[in-house]
Amino acid sequence: MNNGGNVWSKYLKECLQQHRHMEFFLDTADVDEIREIAAWGILDGVTTNPSLIKKSGRDFKQVVAEIASICDGPISAEVTAMDTAGMIEQGRALKAALPDNVIIKIPCTPEGLAATKVLTEDGTDTNVTLIFSAAQALMAAKAGATYVSPFIGRIDDTGHDGMNLIADIMDTWANYPSITTKVLAASIRHPTHVLQCIQLGAHTATMPAKIFRQLMKHPLTDRGLEGFMRDWAEVEKAGNA
Repeated sequence: MNNGGNVWSKYLKECLQQHRHMEFFLDTADVDEIREIAAWGILDGVTTNPSLIKKSGRDFKQVVAEIASICDGPISAEVTAMDTAGMIEQGRALKAALPDNVIIKIPCTPEGLAATKVLTEDGTDTNVTLIFSAAQALMAAKAGATYVSPFIGRIDDTGHDGMNLIADIMDTWANYPSITTKVLAASIRHPTHVLQCIQLGAHTATMPAKIFRQLMKHPLTDRGLEGFMRDWAEVEKAGNA
């Protein structure tokens, strides 16, 4: 008898009951992209980081506030301090200055875990980022993180399979049903990553706008629509519309 398989099946059923849909986050600080994807009606949140803020060329707090006004889901704003006290100070300042749906993104370091613990006790939601092992994810969950962000694409870049990390984390979560931390798959490079994350039970995936568009694109959809429109033009021409 495969007890491990039974535990996993039970966990998946619980996930389906507790999480009716997978969360789709947009990984960008480009407000035009956010408005585009938000208009589809399926955007659950946005993640940003210092590199994306730099790319936007805008003031950090101003752009995050605008993002939070477009999407009412969790908006990750990252601290840049390297010490615990600095992270806590920055996290509290960001929460005081920005809309309520902004959550604090913290690196997975010992100092970051300590800051996560304190901010969680403050009632602040957190996203612990730059996770590359199931052990790191578990430590962050124990500190009270709302989300943990494993970077699958960057693992792929080293010649390893980043999806194994998602599988390892979900296996770990299955052993501890009391864990409420959500697994937020990050560094997604292509649509297959998203589908694999869904199949493995990850709660959330954050991806560039390009991946959202690729997920919706299929040549047979385009071909079918062209055929329908061509036939409908004939219906209108015949006066039967």
